[in-house]
Amino acid sequence: MKKQFATTMVLLGMILAGCQENENASSETTTSSQTESTESHVESHEHNHEYDHNAEKQKEIYSGIFEDDEVEDRELSDWEGDWQSVYPYLLDGTLDEVLKKKAETKKDKTFEEYKEYYKIGYETDIERIVIKDDTMTFYRNGEGKTGKYKYHGYEILTYEAGNRGVRYLFDLVDGEEGVPKHVQFSDHNIYPTKSHHFHIYFGDADHETLLKELENWPTYYFSHLSGEEIAEEMMAH
Repeated sequence: MKKQFATTMVLLGMILAGCQENENASSETTTSSQTESTESHVESHEHNHEYDHNAEKQKEIYSGIFEDDEVEDRELSDWEGDWQSVYPYLLDGTLDEVLKKKAETKKDKTFEEYKEYYKIGYETDIERIVIKDDTMTFYRNGEGKTGKYKYHGYEILTYEAGNRGVRYLFDLVDGEEGVPKHVQFSDHNIYPTKSHHFHIYFGDADHETLLKELENWPTYYFSHLSGEEIAEEMMAH
C-alpha cells in the first residue's frame, strides 16, 4: 500500500506540474477549468493504472502464479447460479475450434490428442448443478438431488509443470441420498469473487483422496449460455 501511495503521489505531482506549464502558456484558461481538467486527468490515469494492474495480476493468477498469503477463504455464494456441463459440447464437436486453437498455439499436442485429453478431463454424468445459498443440487438424467454444504477450507496445489492452483473444499451436512459427501471447486481464482466457470471434484471419498485427482475435472459454465458462446469464452482465454 505504501508503494502504491508513493507512486500515486509522484504521478500526481507530474500531472500537476504539467498543468502549471499549461497555465503559463495560456493565461486565458480559468482556475476552475484547470482544476476540473486536473481532476479528470488524475481520475482517468488512476482508473487506467488500476485496471491494467488488476488485469495483469489476474492473468498471472489464472496461470497459477501467486503467493500463499494472497489466497483467501471463500463462501459457496461465489459459485451461486445454474450451471451446465461442457462435456456434451466436447462430444458433439462444438468445442473443436477451441482445441484446434490450443494445438496451433501451444504445439504440445495435436488436435486429436487434445480431444482425448479433454474427454477424460470433462467426463461426467452430472449434466447440471444449481447452487443457491448453502445448497447444491446435482442433476443426473434430469433428476436433481440436493444437499446442504459447509465450508471446509482451501488447499494450495503445486503441479508438475510448476504452476499452482487452489481448491476450495466443502462438506455435506444434510441432504438426499446420492449427493456427494465432499466437493472441491477450482476456478482459477484465489480470493472472494463471483465465478464465471469452474472445475469441480466431488464424491464420497475424503478430501485428501479427492485432492489427488488431477485427470478428471468436470467443467461447468452458466446454463443460459449456448455451446457456441461457451466456445467463445474459452477462446478468449
